[in-house]
Amino acid sequence: MCAEMNIQVLPEHKLSSVAPLKQCNVEKKEVELILVKDQNGVQYTSTSIIPTPGLRAGLQGTAPEDDRETWGKKIDFLLSVIGFAVDLANVWRFPYLCYKNGGGAFLIPYTLFLVIAGMPLFYMELALGQYHREGAATVWKICPFFKGVGYAVIIIALYVGFYYNVIIAWSLYYLFSSMTSELPWLTCDNYWNSPNCTSHKSITDSVIGNGSSYAKYKFTSPAEFNERRVLHLHESGGIHDLGPPRWDLTLCLLAVVIILYFSLWKGVKSSGKVQTHCLSSTATQIKFHMDWPTSGFGVLIAFSSYNKFNNNCYRDAILTSTVNCVTSFFSGFAIFSVLGYMAEKRGVDIKDVATDGPGLVFIIYPEAISTLPGSTFWAIVFFIMLVTLGLDSSMGGMEAVITGLSDDYKILKRNRKTFTFIIAFGTFFICLLCVTNGGMYVVTLLDKYAAGTAILFAVLIEAIGVAWFYGVDRFSEDIERMMGFKPGLYWRLCWKFVSPAFLLFVVIASTLTSSGLKYNDYVFPDWSNHLGWMVALSSMMFVPCYAIYKFLTVPGTLKEKIAYCITPEHEHHLVAEGNVRQFKLRHWLAI
Repeated sequence: MCAEMNIQVLPEHKLSSVAPLKQCNVEKKEVELILVKDQNGVQYTSTSIIPTPGLRAGLQGTAPEDDRETWGKKIDFLLSVIGFAVDLANVWRFPYLCYKNGGGAFLIPYTLFLVIAGMPLFYMELALGQYHREGAATVWKICPFFKGVGYAVIIIALYVGFYYNVIIAWSLYYLFSSMTSELPWLTCDNYWNSPNCTSHKSITDSVIGNGSSYAKYKFTSPAEFNERRVLHLHESGGIHDLGPPRWDLTLCLLAVVIILYFSLWKGVKSSGKVQTHCLSSTATQIKFHMDWPTSGFGVLIAFSSYNKFNNNCYRDAILTSTVNCVTSFFSGFAIFSVLGYMAEKRGVDIKDVATDGPGLVFIIYPEAISTLPGSTFWAIVFFIMLVTLGLDSSMGGMEAVITGLSDDYKILKRNRKTFTFIIAFGTFFICLLCVTNGGMYVVTLLDKYAAGTAILFAVLIEAIGVAWFYGVDRFSEDIERMMGFKPGLYWRLCWKFVSPAFLLFVVIASTLTSSGLKYNDYVFPDWSNHLGWMVALSSMMFVPCYAIYKFLTVPGTLKEKIAYCITPEHEHHLVAEGNVRQFKLRHWLAI
């Protein structure tokens, strides 16, 4: 008996309304239906699936692992992303850069760069992690040739933790020191003060001397508390003379590491709750700021990999970046109101108190706080803000390392608690270099070289790998499968042309304009700058080294080797069958 059947093929993004894509592996294939019999009005058929050689072999991101955990609540993910993007640079770097580079005029190029590079790359990483549900290394199953980028950003995130945790330890030390009836940096009659110490209450231009900046003057009581009591920098002759770790800073660092460990050992369900609490503790403070190089550390990929498959990551990218950028302006208002107050109090120009880095938050701010009524209370509140501000960013970086490596090596995922312990306390032992007498010099070196040019280079290669090798068309289809719509032309143009071109310019400019290290009046020796570039290259070299390793180890002819390296892993069977994809000009230029 014969019967005619009309078969309607739905667009792929419509399938999600019929059956959740995360519960099945959907694949476009040719289907051959053979009618077997018709019994009581019910037709029974025999079905055979005919693979289409030239078509993608399934929706790779639509079948997440059954044991892949997800965020407990959507708000946990959003606040974790915001918490990572908002870091100590919000307090000590952005406002000063804005002031130094023309004030309000600086916001014009800042906003431009944010729109053409920051937000597109932010969106790209959220979508990439969410679709493939992998960390920074294994997400490059989309193009194995670039897996070294994943390892590079993991190493960079690890390097940043080496000194970032120390800054949190300094904040914790100041917090404990503030729990007194009189703040310890008020006077010069303490055992750590030098004979040249001058109480900040009696500082004048005649005391500082002509040509000296108030912010750089070393002999105020807050400056001596920082350098002689906390850092013991006066006991070090330079980066060549570090000395032993300070026991008090070591205990603060240990406390930070313990907090990080117990926040991360159970995965994102526990870390998300902790970061929520960190943000709640500082809700009354101006602390939100997204610096566009936030992308590239592997954190956004790691965080979004724990999202539900059909989560609207486009809306998340717009929401979090907009909130951070708008509120970053308020941080500048708050910070320069303090600096203006200090300039008026000391009778100097604002340029003499404006500074960035640790000097702002550990010298100028504490001094300003000490002049307020109820100074002990405000000091405690301020340093609680710094500690929580640092912790949620540090948790993001450490989670990127843990997720990136445990997704690549399943034995680490099965033993997450042990692996987290090794990462946290391994970081602690290396951080001991930064809590020595000369630890500030190590922090300065790492701050410049660990994540400067290296992270920009990694983001550049990442953008090229996704847009030019995996393909903007392919990537847009992935997003359509998740959310039901493709990214607009603006996003595809940025991913394909604008963002890579901008990043290439910045990488070249940052390399050519790099200068030698300085910390106040101390000039680092040449060998320390060479060491810094070795630190930077140690992460960047993962990109070419892994590409060479992959090319040499895969089997086949030259053409097959290239195809294996730049073809997504789920299409490797096509190469094995001799059906090597032909990359035509239209594939490379398609947007």
